[in-house]
Amino acid sequence: MDDSRIRMKQLKMRLERARSGALSALSLVLDLKDLKTGRYARQLSGWAMRVAEQMRLDDLELRQLEIASLLYDIGKIGVPDSILLKPGSLTAEEYSVVKKHPEYGWSILRSIPGFERASLLVLHHHERYDGSGYPAGLRADEIPLGSQIVAVVDALEAMLSDRPYRPRVPLAEVLERLAPEAGVQFHPEVLEQFVRIAGWIPPPEEVSGTRGGEATEMGGRWPRAAWSAGAPAIQI
Repeated sequence: MDDSRIRMKQLKMRLERARSGALSALSLVLDLKDLKTGRYARQLSGWAMRVAEQMRLDDLELRQLEIASLLYDIGKIGVPDSILLKPGSLTAEEYSVVKKHPEYGWSILRSIPGFERASLLVLHHHERYDGSGYPAGLRADEIPLGSQIVAVVDALEAMLSDRPYRPRVPLAEVLERLAPEAGVQFHPEVLEQFVRIAGWIPPPEEVSGTRGGEATEMGGRWPRAAWSAGAPAIQI
């Protein structure tokens, strides 16, 4: 191998280490800002990657999705804690501030070499399949597929976590709440893949114990929730 190829290989290795370091550092920022968000983001990222593989995303897209599925809420560092941790309902003005966090996240990540595509996935992870989301009001296939995968991760993390305004929601109920949103809030095939995976992988921090009176173990199968059209709407 000649000197130029050696130098190129060394440069690529340094860049990869720098990217990995940036990912770790920003994940730590999430932990410091909101410990549960950071932890659940790491655990649910694995589910996102499984879905992406099933939907045949290429290696480059998988790498960018991994970054986005870990850092989709990094923009919340720009939202005051008085709003993020508010136990009651948000005012219209407060909600407008919260809705800025995808743009804040995009601004942060796009400045990091190698994170440019991931920043776009973060920017659009609150778009809705029916076009009523934000910030751009994209609909259906206008929304990057990676963003649509992250959107389900975000909803799962929100409902599986305790919030100042409500306790965590059991996995079976989470899946029931998600079901009516296929084709409305979420990409139907993406949501279907998540439900298939969640049907046998224990949810975060419930790898053993009991749920709904049923014993569960690592590697055991979780009963698939019924896709109920009468399930309550998602509250995130």
